[in-house]
Amino acid sequence: MIVAIAGGHGQIALLLEKELTARGHEAIALVRNPDHVADVEKQGARAEVVDLEHTTVEALSAAIAGADAVVFAAGAGPSSGAARKETVDRGAAVLLADAAVAAEVGRYVMVSSMGADSADPDSDDVFQVYLRAKGAADADLRARTELDWTIVRPGRLTDDAPTGRVEVAPSVARGEIPRADVAAVLAELLSTDTGVGQTLELVSGNVPVADAVAALGS
Repeated sequence: MIVAIAGGHGQIALLLEKELTARGHEAIALVRNPDHVADVEKQGARAEVVDLEHTTVEALSAAIAGADAVVFAAGAGPSSGAARKETVDRGAAVLLADAAVAAEVGRYVMVSSMGADSADPDSDDVFQVYLRAKGAADADLRARTELDWTIVRPGRLTDDAPTGRVEVAPSVARGEIPRADVAAVLAELLSTDTGVGQTLELVSGNVPVADAVAALGS
């Protein structure tokens, strides 16, 4: 399986690239900065340099051509302002979906956020703008009948060592989860083609990753 990952130099993306290649899959890391190519190659991924904020559907579809699945793991980052929440967290996610359809890539896994459907619609707070952008991107993806989509909404992300045990379901209590465990869940969803058509919340739990994902059904 070939998986193209938008935001390929992000923390979850780098872990996912390593996880996928360890499973015998091929990862294509979409990176904005050419200086990041060496980092993704160390994880076993092949880099494609493309700026998601300044590209076209045609150029992006060419970058992901031949992939079996795409993962949106890009983000404007915690230090960015409201404008980039719109151009990256919503706009780039929608653009990737357009490109996936154009390139005939049928599988799309979105890394979203808990609370994306409950943002304050009137707040100018940057975090609320971020949640609204994520919610809008998720809504766009859910409306796409051409794509076998899964939306994953992790709780608070940490850099703790992975536990290999999670709780994943349409609704879970708020909590936290190591980024490495998020990557493991994404890899399992992709490898087993599980969770299609589901919006899933994800936190640390007591169930091994493979068993937790298998319980979701296809």
